[in-house]
Order: sequence, then C-alpha cells, then structure tokens
Amino acid sequence: MNFRRIVSQHFTTVPALQWVWLLSLFVACNGPKEKKAIEPGIIGQITEKMTDLMVHDITNPPLAARFYAYASLSGYEVIAATNKDYPSFAGFLNGLKPLQVPAAKSPSPALSAAFAMVHTASSMQPSGSEMEAFAASLMDSAIVWGYTTDEVNTAAAFGEDIARQILTYAKADRYREISNYPRYQATGDVGKWYPTPPGYFPPVEPYFNTVRPFVLQTADQFKPLPPEAFSTDPGSAFFALMDEVYALEMNKDQREIAAFWDCNPFALEETGHLMVGIKQISPGGHWMGITDIACRKANLNFEESMKISTLVAIGLMDGFISCWDEKYRSDRIRPETAIRKYLDPNYKPMLQTPPFPEYLSGHSTISTASAVILSHFFGDNFAYTDTVEEKYGLGTRDFTSFMQASEEASISRLYGGIHFMDAITRGQDQGKKVAGWILEQYEKHLKYKEKVLTENRTN
Repeated sequence: MNFRRIVSQHFTTVPALQWVWLLSLFVACNGPKEKKAIEPGIIGQITEKMTDLMVHDITNPPLAARFYAYASLSGYEVIAATNKDYPSFAGFLNGLKPLQVPAAKSPSPALSAAFAMVHTASSMQPSGSEMEAFAASLMDSAIVWGYTTDEVNTAAAFGEDIARQILTYAKADRYREISNYPRYQATGDVGKWYPTPPGYFPPVEPYFNTVRPFVLQTADQFKPLPPEAFSTDPGSAFFALMDEVYALEMNKDQREIAAFWDCNPFALEETGHLMVGIKQISPGGHWMGITDIACRKANLNFEESMKISTLVAIGLMDGFISCWDEKYRSDRIRPETAIRKYLDPNYKPMLQTPPFPEYLSGHSTISTASAVILSHFFGDNFAYTDTVEEKYGLGTRDFTSFMQASEEASISRLYGGIHFMDAITRGQDQGKKVAGWILEQYEKHLKYKEKVLTENRTN
C-alpha cells in the first residue's frame, strides 16, 4: 500500500470523506492549528479492523495470531526508533536484527506507528487491500488534528519504511514453506483425531510448529505431559474424561459462558439444505480486544499501549506454536467423535467442534498466556467489562481480573463439549509457561539495554 499516493488522491476517491477536505481548507485559511495528540485508541481500532477482515476471510486462529503479532510489532518498532525509553525488540525476538531508522524525522511517531500497522496488515491479510479505506480515513483525521499534507506524507512514509523491514522479517519465519509440505491426512487410527460435523473440515495448520517462534527457543520447549491414554474400558481415566463431558447438564450461566468464549471462525449454521458460516472472531482477536479495553481504562499513553499490545500478540503467536506442536503430536480424538462412537450416537455438543486435534486446548493456552502478560502490567485485580463480543450479539461480561476471564474461557471448552478436562488444565499450565518465559526474557532484554545505555553515557 502506497500511503503517499493515497494521501494525494483520496479526497476524490472517497466521496464520503470530502467534508474533511472542506474543513482542512478552513483550517488553512485561518492559520496554523495546534496539533492534537494521537489517541492510543487508534491501536485498538486498527486491530478491530484487522479482526473484521479475519472474520470475512475465515482466518484460522494461529494465522490470526501471526497477523496481529507482525502488525503490532511494526507499530512498536516505530516507537522504538523514535523514543529511547522503548528499546527495539531486536535481540529479544528470535532473528530480529536492528532496523534501519528512516532518515526523515516523523512529525508524529504515534501516527507513523498507526500507518506501519495498517501497511503490515494490508500486506499480509488476504483481504488487506480493504485497509486502504482505513488508511484514507486516518489521513483525513490527521489533517483535522492539525497536520499538514506534507506532514501526513512524511509520517506515512516513516511508518511504511519500518513496516517493510518487519515484513521482510516475517517472510523469514518459515510460514510460507508450509504450503510445500505434504497434505496432512487423518490416520483413522483408534483414539486419534478425525474430521467432525457439520463441515468435516480438514485439519487446520498441522505444520504450524515449524514456524519460527518469537521468543520460545523451540516449539517443544515446554513439552507437556502426554494426554490420558485412550481406552474404551469403562474404568479407565480416559473413559472418565469422556463421561464427564457427556454427563454435563449445563445451567443458563454455563451456556452463556460457552457461547461468549466460542470464538470458532469455522462455525456453520444449517439453514434448510444450506450451511451458512457464523461470523465469529478467533480467540486471539478476543484477547487483543481485551488488551485495548484495559489500555483505555488505565488511560495509558500511546507508547505504553503499543508495547503491551505487541507483547500480548507475541504471546498469542508463541502460545499457538507451542500448543499446535502438541496437538499434532498426540493427535487425540475429540469428545464429539468419541462419545458418538462409544456412548451415544446422537450426541451433539453445544459448540461446534473446531477442525484440529483435541489436546491441548488452544483457547486455554492462549487465554492464560494473555492473562499472565496483562496481569504483569495491570496487576492481579484489574476489573473490567468485556465488550468485545457485543457486536456479535453476545452481550458483555464483567471480570475482576484477567485470570478470572482466562479461567472462564478455559472452562467454556468443557461446557461447550469440545475438550476433555486434562486438555484444559494442561493448556492453562502451558499458557503460564509460555507467558512466563516471554516476560522473563523481556525483562532481561530491558536490563541489557539499560546496561548498554549506561555504559554509553559513561564513555
């Protein structure tokens, strides 16, 4: 996306925004206007727009995390290039080398960070070209906020330059190589995963563990305990797990919890002879929305909001890599398949079963990882109202902490009938380990950068 081209043409190509042109003329005729600070809420607006496109594209959860992570990283690296209090993540993230800072100084690092995020998203997402309208709107707003056309061009160019370097970094993470791997086939072995109704979709991202992690040393750095061994013996531990799902009689609140945290972009609804996709966000999209809510409520500045958003997105990515590594190693059968075969052929879970193996629970893993990271910055008792799913008709829910929310997201998988309990609890353990490692390495990175800065001052 060429922002400089857009800024010179968008007044004629976006008629709905022409009123801003008249307003900018008024400003120009009445002398210079004091520039308005770029609100940190723009970060959440961009990620929400990314989420909207992911819903449209039916982006799978691990890939969605990849998009959020690189877009957020682009925005953060703009801040790092312009503010010594926020060191670059080079040296902290695997394979990220120091970036080249653009020669022209940005008139607004926050504005440039927003453009960097939009450019990265537009380049990576299948429907990313639709981000151009957002870019045009952002330019309109910047002019209203007191920036000249030249300043907007400069800010956009600065952000685009950083974004191009992050996109180069992204291309080296091995995700593109996945398309060269053999098509993954369900084995059909007893106790192993098999496609589930109503869509019988093929397995999602079976090779995601081959993608370069951001902070983890390897995908199996925190290799979990194996799942309970499959068995049809009524006295076995596995049979007890299966019976726990089957025998559950949910109350109204449990059903609401299951629906609120569904986050299955592959869900289908039968309408006559047709099956229609239900618009739902991914688990990562839900937690990026929670991050925005927290940053707004805490009244954080743009720089701090950008940093936290990026760390949460990185946690999502590494959490999915770690979880998916185990999913296709254990390749465990889903409750729906097992219960229909061994207990009740007419069983139907409340939630539709996502198209990938059962163990570990992905939502439990990334929700816990996100909650740990957010708690690190906002505290263990940060109360908030989750409004992320309101636009999808699921209302709001109040939480007294991020961990409370993550625990509810985790148990929702049992309520929905799509996970066994050991996959949930061990997914939570996995999320804690991944997030703990990220935060530990981040703190080491900050201490190292501070040491280098002190030594430079002394010399």
